Amino acid sequence: MFTTPLIAAPMAGGTTTTELALAAQDAGAFAFAAGGYKTADQLAAHIAPLRSAGIDFGVNLFVPRTAPLTSVQLIELSEYRTKLRTTAGLYGAAVPEELLAEDDPRVQDYWAQKIALLLADPVALVSFTFGLAPAEVVEQLHNVGTQVLASVTSVAEAVAAAKSGADALVVQHANAGGHSAAFLAATGTPPVAGAVEASGSGSSGNGSSGGRSSMKPATLPQLISEVRSEVLLPLVGAGGISTPEDVKAVLAAGAESAAIGTALIRTNESGARLLHKNALGDPSYTDTAITRAFTGKPARALINDFVRDYTDAAPHAYPDVHFATAPLRAAAAAQNNPRALNLWAGSGWKSARTGPAAAVIAGFLQFL
Repeated sequence: MFTTPLIAAPMAGGTTTTELALAAQDAGAFAFAAGGYKTADQLAAHIAPLRSAGIDFGVNLFVPRTAPLTSVQLIELSEYRTKLRTTAGLYGAAVPEELLAEDDPRVQDYWAQKIALLLADPVALVSFTFGLAPAEVVEQLHNVGTQVLASVTSVAEAVAAAKSGADALVVQHANAGGHSAAFLAATGTPPVAGAVEASGSGSSGNGSSGGRSSMKPATLPQLISEVRSEVLLPLVGAGGISTPEDVKAVLAAGAESAAIGTALIRTNESGARLLHKNALGDPSYTDTAITRAFTGKPARALINDFVRDYTDAAPHAYPDVHFATAPLRAAAAAQNNPRALNLWAGSGWKSARTGPAAAVIAGFLQFL
């Protein structure tokens, strides 16, 4: 499936640019385009240069939720939006009053339109996160020659994904930066209401993470070994991979490839905000937390004021929380203030380097 043991993971929200994907591919990694948060037209423009390059690449899509928010979630969301107004006001931003309908294309992340695009003009691989693609979608993609990858975070999810018809699995560890791919309730993912850190001192110059969980998830190689014992599909290891030794351990555990994300955020071709890039190199940040504060879905980020102040209050309501905090985050970025930004970071963020993406890729591949 892959001609290289290294994959440039898709990072939505603008971080994975076309330039980053092309640079990673040219340097010897397999690249994925990030389809999340894009309309079908935006995705088409994003991948057009990759198509023109005549290389195989993948596209990652978010699986939208299949049920509307419950009455309890709606109450929690309303309370959270009220809390957000205080901080939003400090940045001169407003929390949107509108609650989008369940069938709004933005809530569905333009799912139907993007699936139609990829069926009409197929790519080599399509990966899904936040859930499993419906069986009919998997079959349609197979019929046009596209292989399907499913993102999983546990053995139970891996077994379910294998039954869905996926051709390979991305096994994501809780050390991953950004959103967790978890879609089953009991996944072994660390509790959201406190930071669970795999590398860090336990406190930060930007605020303590609060309570610690005694739960210690298996390492990524252990998780891959557990999944490999139950599923025969090709596996990609992801989450907290920051050194060539990490890649070797993942491959030795039974994966065909390893995906890096945070390691590429600070590169020249990355579309991440400069504030985000600089924060990854700022020694005052010494910890990460898993939080729903920014989007309503668990995601690992550097601990800043917003994480500290809002993690415990944030409801499980994605993407509604994402829409609620978006103006606040944009205003903070415009004011060059990282304290209210979603500074996604995997547990190995301290190893992320500036410079060309090709140099980062070469730094991994030369030891493999």
